[in-house]
Amino acid sequence: MNAPGQGVLGRLSGPARTDRVGALAFHGARVLLLVLLAVGITLAFPPIPRTDLDGYTVGRVAPETVIARFSFAVPRSAEELERQRAQAAAAVPPTFDVRPGAADTMEAALQRFFNRLDTAANQEEGAADAVRTFLTETGVPASPNQVAVLLDPQGRQALRTTAVRAVQDLIQNGVHEPLDPELAGAELLRLRDRDSDRTVERSSVMSVGDFFDAAARRLPVGWAHPDAQGALRLILIRHMRPSLVFNAMLTREERSQAQSAVQLVKSNVQMGEAIVRANELISQDEMERLDAYAEAQRALGVGDAAGWRWSGLLGSVLFHSLLLLVFGGLLYFFRDQVYRNYRWLLVLTALTAAYFGTAAVIGSRGLPPELLPVPFVALTVAVLWDGRMALIFTVVLAVMTGALRPFDGLMLTPTLLVAGAAGALSVRVVRRRSQFWAFMLIIAVAHSLSLLAVWLMEGEGSALTALPWAALGAAGSAILAMGFLPVFEWFTGITTPQTLLEWADPTRPLLGRLAREAPGTYAHTISVANVAEAAANSIDADGLLCRVGAFYHDVGKMLKPQYFIENQPGTRNPHDHLKPETSAALVREHVTEGHRLAREARVPPVILDFILEHHGTQEIGFFRNKAREENGPDADLPDELFRYPGPRPQTRETAILMLSDSVESAARALQDPTRERIRDLVVTIFDTKIRDGQLDEAPLTLGEITRVREEIIKVLEGMYHQRIDYPATKHLTDAPAEARPVAR
Repeated sequence: MNAPGQGVLGRLSGPARTDRVGALAFHGARVLLLVLLAVGITLAFPPIPRTDLDGYTVGRVAPETVIARFSFAVPRSAEELERQRAQAAAAVPPTFDVRPGAADTMEAALQRFFNRLDTAANQEEGAADAVRTFLTETGVPASPNQVAVLLDPQGRQALRTTAVRAVQDLIQNGVHEPLDPELAGAELLRLRDRDSDRTVERSSVMSVGDFFDAAARRLPVGWAHPDAQGALRLILIRHMRPSLVFNAMLTREERSQAQSAVQLVKSNVQMGEAIVRANELISQDEMERLDAYAEAQRALGVGDAAGWRWSGLLGSVLFHSLLLLVFGGLLYFFRDQVYRNYRWLLVLTALTAAYFGTAAVIGSRGLPPELLPVPFVALTVAVLWDGRMALIFTVVLAVMTGALRPFDGLMLTPTLLVAGAAGALSVRVVRRRSQFWAFMLIIAVAHSLSLLAVWLMEGEGSALTALPWAALGAAGSAILAMGFLPVFEWFTGITTPQTLLEWADPTRPLLGRLAREAPGTYAHTISVANVAEAAANSIDADGLLCRVGAFYHDVGKMLKPQYFIENQPGTRNPHDHLKPETSAALVREHVTEGHRLAREARVPPVILDFILEHHGTQEIGFFRNKAREENGPDADLPDELFRYPGPRPQTRETAILMLSDSVESAARALQDPTRERIRDLVVTIFDTKIRDGQLDEAPLTLGEITRVREEIIKVLEGMYHQRIDYPATKHLTDAPAEARPVAR
């Protein structure tokens, strides 16, 4: 399934070397990949050296007094630092710019509005329509009852007087714009204009909403009803000019400066100072000091940390190497084809490095661990190779991740294992790239259920917070896997089932040409594909590969279709007028020309093998016998003229196609295809292929050959069973066998 390697990669691939130097280079290159991965993971997640303070915890009695051997700082925790910064920002009052002329501007606008309203309402005819039109044009969406208030002269005057006086009395005292939600709790406001900069209590000024309420309460008694109050509010909203305008940029800048001023250091401990006293309970504050002291020891390389740094690194490399060796052992003992192909090992190495590189970013930035891309790795391995291999790879990655800081202690291993297993096994469900959404759904559901189970058991954290991240991780993994898969296919030479399905599309140009230019051959390939797929599935071979290989195995016939019997109309056969050598060359040519056409169409190499191997090195017996009849039994007939170029079938799938192609062609010409005659025909063809050595290089056992034979017999019996004679065509079906046209 892989293209031959070239250069260094080609020399490092293939069967293991037997000589000492070659074996050392062959296996050493693979061990080098493992060690490089282990070193890289260790560098990305360096071990934390132990100190003599590792046993101290909050609430425990200190076994001895700890005296600082050097001065150090106690940093604030991330939570405390965030809290302090939030408090510092909240202490900065929001800044408002004072707009001195706001009251005059608003009053003038209200006077103009009421003057125009009076003009519309005082029309002798159509006053109501004129008022409604005016209100619509000015953006005042009044209800019918509110329009009635505005049509009343006394009502208009009451609204005008109330609005103008409210502006004169209240706006100049200070009315501010609505505050952002994060500023809603501010108790102080900073007011700034060209001449002053002062801080006032928020209760000393009004908000816009407070102004509307205060204005509505000023309406005369006779007009203090909801319709008049609603109309007044609409008019004030339309003409509102707050005297205090929020300065968002200056407020953000001042709050950012306040946050930056928060000290990162909580306190300083001097050399010789007691950090904790013997026989006393360790408080949370003392534990923070102890942790800071231990971190300072690690940074300076003093105490126990001084001698453990290199041994810790070496132990980490060894630990990661042993876990990776679990998967390496699987490849060596049970997936030797993968182990022998260095390109494939490079892809596995790149996937592992990409995974742990992403994990390092997630860990260092404190991102949710649900984003770890285990499903991406599992999907890619399952599609390129198989689900079992992907499942073992997932187990190794999950165990390694669960042992790394900052992921240890998070119950991460089981959830990663479930998510990765869902990705590995979902490949059996999804056959087409366009269905990649199914990958996302399966992985997201499995990961979410595992997170929910852990949450129910542990009762810690928030499942509702983790579930969206799990869904995002599933979507990202599926998209990345499908996006990078063509690159992996190109590099490894592997053709995935998804790609095979795309090449099985009958609208492909090459298959379309075959159907148009050689319809008989196209019909033959469809029948062969059905037979070959069923036979392959009977021995757990790749049935889909057999089907697609069958579609393309005879594409070379479309160049000269008339020389093949399935495309010949009636009884005309152009071979009757050709020399046997020429006829044999034309027949043999469909293999080489078919390979050329398919290669030019960029058909995957695994399908090209079916074109070259479906006849193996069989003899073109009909024309060899014809040549002997013409030239005499002792004539010197070069073997290469009357044999297919080969090679013989190298895989189970190409061997099955050879057998299916031969028996389907012969069965088409079989007169009176009873069950016994079909069985005799298939058995004879199988025995002939075996005696001729055509199956010698294919990895088929005798038991598998027997099961393939029986399955082909069953399929052919279904294809060529006895049919009912219908009255309208009985005069044709009753014709003697020798008079019936034979289809090849």
